[in-house]
Amino acid sequence: MYYFDHCASTPPHEEVIRTMAEVMAKHYANPSSLHRSGQEAGNLLERARGAIASLFPGTDAKEWIFTSSATESNNIAVMGAARSGKKRGNHLITTVVEHPSVYDTFQALEREGFQVTYLPVDSFGVVSVSDLEAALTDETVLVSVMHVNNEVGAIQPIAEIGKLLKRHRRVMFHVDGVQSMGKLPVDLTGWGIDMFSASAHKVNGPRGVGLLYIRQGVTLEPLLRGGSQEHELRPGTENVPAIVASAKAFRLAAESGAARAERMYKLRARLIACIQDIPELHINGSTDCKLGSCAAPHILHFSYPGMKPEVIIHMLEKQEIMASTKSACSSKSEEPSRVLLAMQASYESAVSGIRISFGDEHGEAELDWLCRKVRLVVQQLRPLERKG
Repeated sequence: MYYFDHCASTPPHEEVIRTMAEVMAKHYANPSSLHRSGQEAGNLLERARGAIASLFPGTDAKEWIFTSSATESNNIAVMGAARSGKKRGNHLITTVVEHPSVYDTFQALEREGFQVTYLPVDSFGVVSVSDLEAALTDETVLVSVMHVNNEVGAIQPIAEIGKLLKRHRRVMFHVDGVQSMGKLPVDLTGWGIDMFSASAHKVNGPRGVGLLYIRQGVTLEPLLRGGSQEHELRPGTENVPAIVASAKAFRLAAESGAARAERMYKLRARLIACIQDIPELHINGSTDCKLGSCAAPHILHFSYPGMKPEVIIHMLEKQEIMASTKSACSSKSEEPSRVLLAMQASYESAVSGIRISFGDEHGEAELDWLCRKVRLVVQQLRPLERKG
């Protein structure tokens, strides 16, 4: 089997699996308990927190909390910041291409009475900093922009946005960094980021662990009540084995990030050349990328207008290729991709998108195999195309 769905989840490192099993067997006490076993578990938890902080220069361990997922991290950040800042203003800004865990949360806040501006993107899926600047008002309390789009891989100008928002001290800046962790450089303090979300299972770690960076001085309204864990922002007993294993996964991803990005950009260019040679397929997003610019190295998205995406996915699966259509959180929806429509794609393209996302186990041989299988599937499906 060839697994090309790394944006949805990644295969855990063997070292991560061993770490999680060892901690689960030896340290099963509640980390909030006062006895020795509880204190030992609590110490492991804090060591993991410190290890995460060390990966981001300028951040302190006290500025990081563990959650159950990036979806939870995004909800805590967006809802918590909006509600805590409501006395200062009720205007929020995000983009039309955010992950559902952010986009749907802003829609929920609209129903609470907040005013939300959804910034458009260009045909490559990138937001304009000037559009953001024009949208800012005296009532704006929060801006949330993802670093890397989870469907097409577009890289947003986070550093430029952070520079702009430094002139607007009352505005909090949240970044969904799920798809950039371990693939692209991230400078939380240099870019002026107030809150940053990440997920362990996107970097070869276990599912069930999310990260949320909250800059010291930022106040959030908790979504849950009933415990003092995680600075009272995420009450509930922490999953110590998974958290310790996740810290190891994040460290491994950070240590090899630069080399990974360089290698993956070469693989992406190889796959682009293949897809461009198949007339029925159309690539969504930028194809002319240099290191760290315009699109992430591990994602390529294309459409097959006139063909249902689930048909393509199941045909690829018969060839032992595992790929996806859009965000795993939205993959069962038959609606056209909100992201592709925002990029001015046609309806036919927006309902026929396929996402390829790869990882450390892939090289030129695997990408060439994928190319041959995609070409074969298109040949088989060509007679079934829907015209118009």
